[in-house]
Amino acid sequence: MEISRKTDYALRMLAALVSDPDGIISVRTAAKENSIPYSFARSIQHDLALAGIVENSRGAAGGMRLAVDPRETTLLQLVEAVQGPIIVSGCATALDGTEPCPRRGACRFTSVWCNAERMLRQLFSSVTLHELVVERRSPVFRGTFELVDEGAARDAAHIEGAA
Repeated sequence: MEISRKTDYALRMLAALVSDPDGIISVRTAAKENSIPYSFARSIQHDLALAGIVENSRGAAGGMRLAVDPRETTLLQLVEAVQGPIIVSGCATALDGTEPCPRRGACRFTSVWCNAERMLRQLFSSVTLHELVVERRSPVFRGTFELVDEGAARDAAHIEGAA
């Protein structure tokens, strides 16, 4: 999985909104302060508005403002709103209208890809926009991994893939 440039820019713009004491900022200002091409920032603003993440207002004092509560909005929600579902592989997820990978039951790597996807989703859902930008807090992985036999790994991957 790769975080797209569009997602990176969108998160920068949202961080600017959270950081602004008035809660409203022009797209031009957000673009300039975050080194984002203006035309790309306008496109991102439009997409964020369609996703219900920002509200737009016109006029001299216009701009965009958050339409969501940054204390309740997770990084996962924002990333998926901009670039779609987090998918590491097609092992357990139907892509483009197709069925999940037909080899997943016999594949030696399915459990690794499914666990990686689950971990990314958990990581991104463990932190809110407010925590990242205002509180300057980030999640840190302090756990370890445990090797299990093939059957247990496959069962875990299938259980997680079905959830």
